[in-house]
Amino acid sequence: MWNQGIGSWPARRARKTPDRIAVVHEDRGWTYRELHERVLRLAHALRGLGTRRGDRVAYLGPNHPSFLEALFAAGTLGAVFVPLNTRLAAPELAYSLSDSGSTVLLHSPEQAGAARTAAAEAGVRHRIALAPGPEDAGALAYEDLLGAAATAPLDESVAADDPCIIMYTSGTTGRPKGAVLSHANVTWNSVNVLVDTDLSGDEVTLVVAPLFHTAGLNMTCLPTLLKGGRVVLLGAFDADRVLELVERLRVTYMFGVPTMYDSMAARPRWATTDLSSLRTLTCGGAPVPARTIAAYLDRGLAFSQGYGMTEASPGVLYLDREHVSAKAGSAGVPHFFTDVRVVLPDGRDAGPGERGEILVHGPNVMTGYWGRPAGTRAALTDDGWLRTGDVARTDADGYVSVVDRVKDMFVSGGENVYPAEVEDALLTHPAVAECAVIGVPDPVWGEVGRAVVVLRPGTSAGEDDILGHLRGRLAGYKIPKSLVVAASLPRTASGKVLKPVVRDTYATGPTAHQP
Repeated sequence: MWNQGIGSWPARRARKTPDRIAVVHEDRGWTYRELHERVLRLAHALRGLGTRRGDRVAYLGPNHPSFLEALFAAGTLGAVFVPLNTRLAAPELAYSLSDSGSTVLLHSPEQAGAARTAAAEAGVRHRIALAPGPEDAGALAYEDLLGAAATAPLDESVAADDPCIIMYTSGTTGRPKGAVLSHANVTWNSVNVLVDTDLSGDEVTLVVAPLFHTAGLNMTCLPTLLKGGRVVLLGAFDADRVLELVERLRVTYMFGVPTMYDSMAARPRWATTDLSSLRTLTCGGAPVPARTIAAYLDRGLAFSQGYGMTEASPGVLYLDREHVSAKAGSAGVPHFFTDVRVVLPDGRDAGPGERGEILVHGPNVMTGYWGRPAGTRAALTDDGWLRTGDVARTDADGYVSVVDRVKDMFVSGGENVYPAEVEDALLTHPAVAECAVIGVPDPVWGEVGRAVVVLRPGTSAGEDDILGHLRGRLAGYKIPKSLVVAASLPRTASGKVLKPVVRDTYATGPTAHQP
């Protein structure tokens, strides 16, 4: 029997580079040989609990080596891995567990209470605690299971097109949907990353973005392990801790969202931290503001920007370091083995400068949504193109600039307004730390913009000052007609602003107020 899935990666790496460090967590490292052995033990333990091919194995916890062990062990058995968002409440977790039909849940100590409640509600058969505590009555102990398990090879056929991961979307609109990524999807996405970012076998990749989201797992962690590099897992983002690890461990590669990079650049130790080891900084989740790019260029560091989505595993577009300045504001060109079209509402390809919806095709595009045939048909065309719901335009060289979400766009006086463009202009105001722009009803114009801003600590600015800053930078119809100062913006765990929550909170009521 032949395993074509990612569950075979630890074995393949162990035979090539057995003594090379694969994973680092809290000052401890595991070699590829040790990782392979632990994966085999967990796979035998899961099989002993009745887990078979096609069964779903869920994981709830921050970045930790056991996440990878569970992912690879599930892949070894032909089971399907279901990573869960640690920010969800117990009822939301129960929904994902029930929707996926997960039979096993592994969880960290921090998530013990929510895991117990959610597993009971969803009817999960087995709960495995990484470090059992008082709240873990009825749970199996992770290390005990591994210690009692065999290390003999497992003979299970896994095809490239078999389901590998059910990754739930962040749920920015309605109930989360489980995007089914096959082993081929994940592998081809990793190949795209290796080709386009030139990862090497001596890579030291800092994984601080959550592994339960596709960028942290599929754009940084798995490509590094495929290449035989070293992944450093950090359980939660802390700007000072990240800077310290970059300097001490000589980190070469990391991914983050703009708010992470802004936070790092704002720390007192930013100017003195040795960042000379960094070769690749990638950013996603939102367009990188010009001020962020400038702060890193001052330290001799350039971003490789990109655009992707869970349903594409997630890589779609990539802008390499060579073109960051020349193509500023662009998300780049399609990844090597991925194709992209920008289409008009009538289905024709948009010309340079025309705005249309991004469609994606390639071996990294999901097989569909778990248990949602109607949702799958709505997302995928008959010939396999993924409808992203994002608006973009291309330039004469084929570089794609993502303008906004189709659903975020609003029409003011007959003109389309794309909030991302307005938000980028707002961020050039020295007092604005974060912002979101939404459309609100207006009796004259139909809709007008409302800016919701978070101010930098120690600063003050009012509506006239901030909105006045946009005059001459944007067309008049794009400038918001009102402003709210908020303490914070609601975000998903991957850093994306939850626009539906912003609308629900700020679309009505007083404006220009302090929190």
